[in-house]
Amino acid sequence: MAVQQAQLAPPRSFGHTARRDTWWVQSAVTFVVFTTFIIYSTWAAFQNRNFEFHNYLSPFYSPLLFGDSPHALLGTSPPWWPSFMPYSAAFLILWAPGGFRFTCYYYRGAYYKAFWADPPGCAVGEPRNSYLGERFFPLIIQNIHRYFLYLALVFLIFLSWDVVKATQFTDAAGQTHFGIGVGTLVLATNVVLLSGYTFGCHSLRHAVGGYLDRIARRPVRRALYHTACKFNRAHMRWAWASLFGVGLADLYVRLCAAGVITDLRLF
Repeated sequence: MAVQQAQLAPPRSFGHTARRDTWWVQSAVTFVVFTTFIIYSTWAAFQNRNFEFHNYLSPFYSPLLFGDSPHALLGTSPPWWPSFMPYSAAFLILWAPGGFRFTCYYYRGAYYKAFWADPPGCAVGEPRNSYLGERFFPLIIQNIHRYFLYLALVFLIFLSWDVVKATQFTDAAGQTHFGIGVGTLVLATNVVLLSGYTFGCHSLRHAVGGYLDRIARRPVRRALYHTACKFNRAHMRWAWASLFGVGLADLYVRLCAAGVITDLRLF
């Protein structure tokens, strides 16, 4: 019996594809939006001012570990901070939520395409001939995503408490009263969006029951797993909505603190 050898198609050159759709649009939009967010968040972190307005605290600075405000937890400034380095309270905490987002399984697929062309798109030629995976530096850092998840869950507690404090308004007589302003709703929306994004995390779904071979016999784990799956089905939408939400929350508090806009008290 004659044996026929299959001939493999030669590898595509960079950008070469038989696709006729506008496959590059999604990567281009991802590149623009992600780059804009990185630039804005970096700028906001270096400012170290206008991040709080009365009872509102920007999520970029929460929890506020050191600072000259009632929001600060540990004092005015860290005594161990090097004098030759510019200081910002955001530097102490942004690495945690930033690490969670940048090691996210969904975001990896998004920015690998948009920033590294790895690959530019499905069935589109890549600019490299080898694949090393995530076994070597720096991409091996992606494997600690689950530990960033645990930190993100803690941050949700602080951000939720910030929403509670955003309902406590002080009048001219120094009395504190319950109320809701536009800023309260902005901060609350941010927590909802971040919660939807975090609760749909692939690592969380694994941690609450996905690692079990027979989850049907664990009713609590089964309920948690299916809840995480419901959030996970819209993980992409939660990811982008929460990105806009946290940026908008910082911008709103910043504009109020700078006197550019006035916070409207609803009641």
